[in-house]
Amino acid sequence: MTTDTDIELSGAFQAKDSNGRTLDVKEIRIFDEGYGIIDVYVEFAAKLDPDAYKDTVLMRQLVERLRTLGYKGPDFGHSDPGLQESRLIVLEAPEEFSAFAKSRGWKNLAEEFDE
Repeated sequence: MTTDTDIELSGAFQAKDSNGRTLDVKEIRIFDEGYGIIDVYVEFAAKLDPDAYKDTVLMRQLVERLRTLGYKGPDFGHSDPGLQESRLIVLEAPEEFSAFAKSRGWKNLAEEFDE
């Protein structure tokens, strides 16, 4: 499902939800450019419960994974409920995530207009 406009932040790993189930995460990725707010895409190997994006235990583990990779900043929230899919959780990163994303090759298109 990735394309040449994606930046993979993490490969496969496992996380648990609030029910204690182990979930296989295929990858965490972002698009290579955007305007300010960054959506973070977490793809899973199997279908998730419909409200998995609201599971605080799971969400905390996803952010902790990013912290082990170098992200320093506050926790994330989920993005628009309409963006969530059966095997995909979309997170909305806080502003502090931008520095980490830039270190991975992300380009903030809004900076071109700051001059």
